Amino acid sequence: MTAASRLRRLVEPSALPGLGPTLGFTLVYLSFFVLLPLSALALRPWELGFDHVRDVLTSERTLAALQLSFGAAFLAACINAVFGTIVAWVLVRYDFPGRRLLDAFIDLPFALPTAVAGIALAAIYAPNGLVGALFAPYDIRIAFTPLGVMIALIFVGFPFVVRSIQPVLEDFETEAEEAAATLGANRLQTIHRVILPAITPSILAGFSLAFARAVGEYGSVIFIAGNIPMVSEIAPLLIVIRLEEFDYAGAAAVGLIMLSISFVLLLLLNALQSHIARRGR
Repeated sequence: MTAASRLRRLVEPSALPGLGPTLGFTLVYLSFFVLLPLSALALRPWELGFDHVRDVLTSERTLAALQLSFGAAFLAACINAVFGTIVAWVLVRYDFPGRRLLDAFIDLPFALPTAVAGIALAAIYAPNGLVGALFAPYDIRIAFTPLGVMIALIFVGFPFVVRSIQPVLEDFETEAEEAAATLGANRLQTIHRVILPAITPSILAGFSLAFARAVGEYGSVIFIAGNIPMVSEIAPLLIVIRLEEFDYAGAAAVGLIMLSISFVLLLLLNALQSHIARRGR
């Protein structure tokens, strides 16, 4: 497309009027509620100088908290991607008593206050809890360990995966599976070559949403984590601790590095999702 044709497209009236006002409203809205807070977060850490930011981000406590937050969030999102796909498949493809009730239970983590979820998980997985007591004789601790953190993140991220995959499976034409079976493909070949390529973008979308939610999760984690520095302390809790110490620049520095890492990872996941979607067309 030449420069003249681009200019002509900009000058010519659109078939759908209202681009100017709606675009202006969108930019103002995003600037006020998204860009301004992010800009403040990006500028606040530097008020005490580069050395302070470097000391905060390179401390062993910060690195351990970031490793736990991102590592547990990634593992939890991977687990949710597998089992969320299975649950979505069961809800869409099979009709059984209690299916609607099970479908409603999927959304409970959305509505349940995170603090209540954290208390419930801690009560269940504590050494004297319903599930924790089963592992206590084998000297396996779940609550107040990194394993408890990952369980809490699985709980809060699970609905994102199911709700991302479920509509795609509902719209998926079963004729494609029947055609594959007619051509001699077994069930595993049909899943690998027909079903998975169609739902992989939605799996990645659910994975991204679950990962993003898990990285910043606070309320449901602090009750089951134990909050032991260098062991089970998550990065959001470290931010709160620095705020309580009136180290606002240090808290903003931890938040900024979390934002930067999350943005890069989500950008890569979105690029991978778009690439897979284009290949499937």
